[in-house]
Amino acid sequence: MNIIVCVKHVPETAEAEIEIDSTGTAIKKTGLVFDINEWDDYALEEAVLLKEKLGGTVTAITMGSEDSDAVLRKCLARGADDAIRLTDPQFEGSDGYAIAKILSRVIKNLPFNLVLTGAQASDDGYATVGPTLATLLGIPHATMVKKIEFNDGVAQVNRELEGGLEEIVEVPLPAVLAVQTGINEPRYVSIMGTRKALKKEIKTLGLVDVGLSENEVGEAGSWAKIEKMYVPPVEKQADFLSGSPEEMAAKIAEILKTKGLI
Repeated sequence: MNIIVCVKHVPETAEAEIEIDSTGTAIKKTGLVFDINEWDDYALEEAVLLKEKLGGTVTAITMGSEDSDAVLRKCLARGADDAIRLTDPQFEGSDGYAIAKILSRVIKNLPFNLVLTGAQASDDGYATVGPTLATLLGIPHATMVKKIEFNDGVAQVNRELEGGLEEIVEVPLPAVLAVQTGINEPRYVSIMGTRKALKKEIKTLGLVDVGLSENEVGEAGSWAKIEKMYVPPVEKQADFLSGSPEEMAAKIAEILKTKGLI
């Protein structure tokens, strides 16, 4: 089973103070901590688990600057066999469609039975790369995948639906599966694994290597473009009450009365 995992190097913004940069179309990345996208982390672990069970290889692919090597090293330390970074100034500004286009040009020339992606990326939340990649490769796909099993060249997958429901679908291989969080428990990176990962080569490919023109990547080759990015304004704030229990109870009663609730 030869598996390709598409991963992304993203900033951790859950507890960070976010500021918009001078262009108005991106956030300031100075001081932010970067790591593998959460959904991709589960996709990577699932790929390694499948390799350990069925044999084969795992190849991790990302698109980004040299800083993205940190994520690829993490993939190698966790059990990936090879790593590829797609990097070129012309790739800047690519939307989900353009990213999938670039990935497809590389993946179609690699031996694979399965391509795993995260269900979405934490920095943009578009959730488009997986299905678009499958379409460009001309192979079937499934999204929000919570469980994967194989039987006679077919992947039987459980998909998460709304309201806590799941559906089971059969997807012929090769296929693209977009993995949901919770499908497994990502392992910790061992010190030995980290040392071995540092010695492995990370292959880099640019615009010429993928066989695309400048007009097919970046903003020129994208369907969506960010016009403006902003931090949502604070419209309501919480009121903190102080005093004795009796005083706070009286204040709460007064607030409810002024709002017409009592």
